[in-house]
Amino acid sequence: MAEYRAAIDWRREGETFTDGRYRRRHLWSFDGGVEVPASSSPLVVPLPFSDATCVDPEEAFVASLSSCHMLWFLSIAAERGFVVDSYHDSARGTLANDPSRPGVLMMTRVTLRPLVRFSGDARPDADGLVAMHHLAHRRCFIANSVKSDVRCEPMFEDAHAPSLAHTSPLPSPAP
Repeated sequence: MAEYRAAIDWRREGETFTDGRYRRRHLWSFDGGVEVPASSSPLVVPLPFSDATCVDPEEAFVASLSSCHMLWFLSIAAERGFVVDSYHDSARGTLANDPSRPGVLMMTRVTLRPLVRFSGDARPDADGLVAMHHLAHRRCFIANSVKSDVRCEPMFEDAHAPSLAHTSPLPSPAP
């Protein structure tokens, strides 16, 4: 068992507040001293009450899933003797109506699009890469904690044309 903490700080700076015209910018503080400026998404609360230069909770949710998946994938690759040179994910989240609760918004789908580059003699084939992503998804604490549809669509590089990337959908395995 482990416990994780985050401190969230917001202060009203003279706004009336009850009219809804207050700033949503706030600060996330984490162990080790890291501080992240945060705000509501400008897609949810219009400017100037949101701050587009800050991380919003929806982006953080997507990044959290992507980061957890990546960390598990890297550990699996290392266990299997594969050298990973780089890992890039262009993850996307979809905010939409919850199909089971009309009028309630939720992050309905998060799609991870990792592109992993390996070096050395030992490299996974396409099936091995997909299997590693499935295992990373099963081990990811964050993915195991949400009811959103979390998918992984790994990007593959063709061995004969290293700059050519194509996708192969990988739906989330059943828990």
